[in-house]
Amino acid sequence: MSLTPEQKKHFRTLGHNLNPIVMVAGKGLSENIQLEVDRALEDHELIKVKFSVGDRDIKRQLVRELCDIVEAELVQQIGNITLLYRPSRDPNPKLSNLLR
Repeated sequence: MSLTPEQKKHFRTLGHNLNPIVMVAGKGLSENIQLEVDRALEDHELIKVKFSVGDRDIKRQLVRELCDIVEAELVQQIGNITLLYRPSRDPNPKLSNLLR
């Protein structure tokens, strides 16, 4: 799954007003974090995740690992906030950030 530049631009526009749903801190990518991100992506399709990790290299590695685990596409990363996208199998118009 690869996003076109037009799709990324559209998702960045939609994601601008979103707040982070999940926060990854010192314990890293625990199983609960992975499950919560997976559930949030299934419900909302486009989410923000905040990484409170001091080192840039560790943060980049955690973002890559999380994207691989939950099969999401990285749309944008600015500072500690990342914007992730994964299409839902059965999108709910009341929950999806793309259909509202």
